[in-house]
Amino acid sequence: MLGLMEKKSGAVEIRGSLAYVPQQAWIQNMTVKNNILFGRPFDHERYEKVLDVCALRTDLELLSAGDETEIGERGANLSGGQRQRISLARAVYSDADVILLDDPLSAVDAHVGKHIFEQAIGPKGLLRGKTRILVTHGITYLPQTDLIVVLDKGKLSEVGSYLQLLCNNGAFAEFLRLYFLEEQDKDEEDIDPEVQSVKEDLLQRAGSNHSSKRPSTTAMRRSSVESKIREAFNRTLSHVSSTNKGKEAPKKSTSKVEAKVETAAGKLVEEETAEIGNVKLSVYDTYFKNSTYSVAGGMAFAYALYNAFNIWSSFWLTSWTEDAGIPERNGTEWRDYRLGIYGLFGILQGVTITVAYFLLAYGQIMASRNLHKGLLHRIMRAPMSFFDTTPLGRVVNRFSKDVEIVDTVIPMNIEGIVYCLLAVVATLMVVSISTPIFAPVIVPLAVFYFLIQRFYIPSSRQLKRLEAVSRSPIYSHFQESVSGSSVILAARQGDRFILENEQRVDANNMSFYLNIVSNRWVAIRMDFVGNLVTFFSALFAVLSRENGTISAEEAGLSISYALSVTQVMNWMIRNVSDMESNIVSVERIKQYSEVENEAPWVIENTRPPKDWPTNGGVNFSDYQTRYRRELDLVLRGVNCKIKGGEKIGIVGRTGAGKSSLTLAVFRLIEAAGGSITVDGLDISGFGLHDIRSRITILPQEPVLFSGTMRMNLDPFGQYTDEEIWRALTNAHLKPYVEALPHGLSHLVAEGGENLSVGQRQLVCLARALLRKTKILVLDEATAAIDLETDALIQNTIRTNFAECTVLTIAHRLNTVMDSTRVMVLDQGLVKEFDTPSNLLENTDSIFYSMAKSANVA
Repeated sequence: MLGLMEKKSGAVEIRGSLAYVPQQAWIQNMTVKNNILFGRPFDHERYEKVLDVCALRTDLELLSAGDETEIGERGANLSGGQRQRISLARAVYSDADVILLDDPLSAVDAHVGKHIFEQAIGPKGLLRGKTRILVTHGITYLPQTDLIVVLDKGKLSEVGSYLQLLCNNGAFAEFLRLYFLEEQDKDEEDIDPEVQSVKEDLLQRAGSNHSSKRPSTTAMRRSSVESKIREAFNRTLSHVSSTNKGKEAPKKSTSKVEAKVETAAGKLVEEETAEIGNVKLSVYDTYFKNSTYSVAGGMAFAYALYNAFNIWSSFWLTSWTEDAGIPERNGTEWRDYRLGIYGLFGILQGVTITVAYFLLAYGQIMASRNLHKGLLHRIMRAPMSFFDTTPLGRVVNRFSKDVEIVDTVIPMNIEGIVYCLLAVVATLMVVSISTPIFAPVIVPLAVFYFLIQRFYIPSSRQLKRLEAVSRSPIYSHFQESVSGSSVILAARQGDRFILENEQRVDANNMSFYLNIVSNRWVAIRMDFVGNLVTFFSALFAVLSRENGTISAEEAGLSISYALSVTQVMNWMIRNVSDMESNIVSVERIKQYSEVENEAPWVIENTRPPKDWPTNGGVNFSDYQTRYRRELDLVLRGVNCKIKGGEKIGIVGRTGAGKSSLTLAVFRLIEAAGGSITVDGLDISGFGLHDIRSRITILPQEPVLFSGTMRMNLDPFGQYTDEEIWRALTNAHLKPYVEALPHGLSHLVAEGGENLSVGQRQLVCLARALLRKTKILVLDEATAAIDLETDALIQNTIRTNFAECTVLTIAHRLNTVMDSTRVMVLDQGLVKEFDTPSNLLENTDSIFYSMAKSANVA
């Protein structure tokens, strides 16, 4: 429908404007308000309605600048639910005729999803009267739809209204009947009235009743996978039933979001600044240290020898021309002697220039390799706060254009400067020796040359800096546009993005153009200086010849050298200015090579035992942390002991600190006080690699890389094929991978774009199964996937991680009701920590109130 697929046959026709909400929200690096407006005129009344129906009002109150708060790249400083609601708000505000919704409610809490469906998407919502196409695995919303399209393996299975599909008794009705019949034994008063009415309606229309209709023998013999699917669906029903209990305004946030709120009027990403003034000597020192001074000195010395041999050969040739007037030197022996010495000078020039180029190439490679290695090491070790506040375009700019300049341009500038400087010196020496009266002219010409350089080089250098700084927004915008191309094309905003890209290119070209113009300006003046050198050289040669102080041969030598000086001087000042301008790339690389790093990757003196952790026990002792130094504490003194093998559910209200707690275990954020021990060992004393390699996380948004399936499962080649296939079997992915033409060598697109969301999560599960660490962290890993995949993952975790410590961040309480213990966080503190049953028995507990509002108490 978006026109992004290759059509093989048939036709798709859409009339009117279109808006699209992708399953993985696309957010631009701009303010919340601009993300919602998306280039459209501001309508205050509609905008306020959109904030309300998309449940964004409470979130904006948490931000220091409200809707003017800047969002980081890809929504880095927002939770998954907030990103999805802003993405939805953009589509709702667009007032398009057709709205395509790709499961936007999967990333939000149940009561928030209910609010959004009723206020925005549903029959009485803000979008009533619009065509809404909703892709969903939330079955509870289906009775309120006008038409249901059931897909099976890429084909239409059934089409009709909810009632029609129930009456048809087809695959859709059978699918629902299996799950509702599973619920028959439940106490009626424990089931939400809305869910109960849907259930009774289904059973009645399917010819069932509570007393006699039970699952058939065939249904009872369904596979264990189907059983787990039913369990997942039951959880979904319970989640949605909580919406009738929650009458207050929906809320959705995380401690991560609250912690990253900026105090400076909502500004998260600072403008990239350029250095001003002369390039510091430390920048040159950085380059030559990386290329090694000995190589640079050797190259300059080789070039000096080359020029010396060149001058000697010129004087030798001049002396040779005088032999015509000396009869005793006209023989073949003298000729061969002259020719032999001249040839020797030529050979020596060839040898020295070869050595110079060899040293230049070696130094060039060493400088590029060492600078790139240092930059890569620093960026890969940078803390997460660096990426939250630094647009990716700036990093890409340094790894692309700046590294390219270091690779190819700067070495040529160095060669040009050394060559031209020595050539100019040689020219002036030859002219001065041939015509001594020329020497006094060198001083005023040098002063004139110096003044031009002093005026031109600072301007050229700063223009180069401005050009480099204005290039980063081009990369950022292009990357952002590519990742959001589906949303841009659906909204027919391609022209606006093309125009914005052109404006950024124009801004970059302004500096580039001025730099070119300044080059022409200095070239004219250098030509003038060179012409003066030639003029005075010829004038003094003629005058000296008339006075008889020099010979005709020496006059010719002087003038011939002077004729070449114009081009050489022009080329020299160009290289000097280019060197000043291009060394800015080293300055920018040096800037990012000095960013603050995380803790050491490995600390050899304090490495944990190879089998650590053996039990998986985790102990928080008065633990405190913050996201950045200038921000408030997000965990304000956490104290708890988790035994090895326990299954811990971590719950809490808005801003409680759930995500912060798990980030602290991986030391993605460092302690501001207190400690975390694992099996009795303080993790603050270990290298980050020793910690992170012993703990596994299954994130809410699966992370896959561009490469083969094998590489994504086993990036470091540590496991055998047999172990990989066993992990795929346990992750229920073996049949799919076996069916691929290249099996484990199947190429996975960047981010796993050629896999479904469920398949991506199963790949991440297989990767976790391969590592099989003693501690597993689940960050609501099944929130945005279909029921079948949810059931498969839950079953695999129960079976394969039975003896492991499992920490589950729960945005929905049903996920942790079977946990060993539940940790309730509130305002960065552990308020409750006990078994679910004990917490539910205490009607005054926070967990009881949360469970009651979610209809699971």
